[in-house]
Amino acid sequence: MNTQRRAGAESKPAQDKPDAIDAAELAEYHGLARLIERMHRRFLDVVRAGLLRQGIDDIGPVQALMVMLIGDDEPSVRDLMERGYYLGSNASYSLKILVEAGYIDRGASQRDRRTARLRLTDKGRTLRDELFTLEQVQATALVRNEAEAADLKAAYRTLRRLDRIWGDMVRYAGQGLD
Repeated sequence: MNTQRRAGAESKPAQDKPDAIDAAELAEYHGLARLIERMHRRFLDVVRAGLLRQGIDDIGPVQALMVMLIGDDEPSVRDLMERGYYLGSNASYSLKILVEAGYIDRGASQRDRRTARLRLTDKGRTLRDELFTLEQVQATALVRNEAEAADLKAAYRTLRRLDRIWGDMVRYAGQGLD
């Protein structure tokens, strides 16, 4: 971000908190938020295309990503919602589809019968493995050399930071973020 005042002001040393960002930086921030949204939709399209190539038409890309999140674990429904940032009704609907299609089993926890635990079936593990292969192909296309690997790491760090900032803004709405 810009650490200088508006045009015509003298330069000042870099600070932890700039007074304000300029219009170009604000436009980049707005563009980034829109780009993240577009990339999410495009990623779902890529997953959907991968499912269709494999002849899978009984679930959608959101459900496929839930299979990836479950993986080898046996998370509770609550754990899955927290990891994937799903809304309650959306998660319940997607889990219902996955159970009906035979990708996951939903059973009571041994410790607490009120808590549902999720686990992949053989069909679910096969799908997870196919999706993992699809991710490997995508990553290989994205990272072809060390410079691109460094770019990916920098992008990941920036997006994680933005995720933390937005999370703090939601959690501490109305409070200072200082």
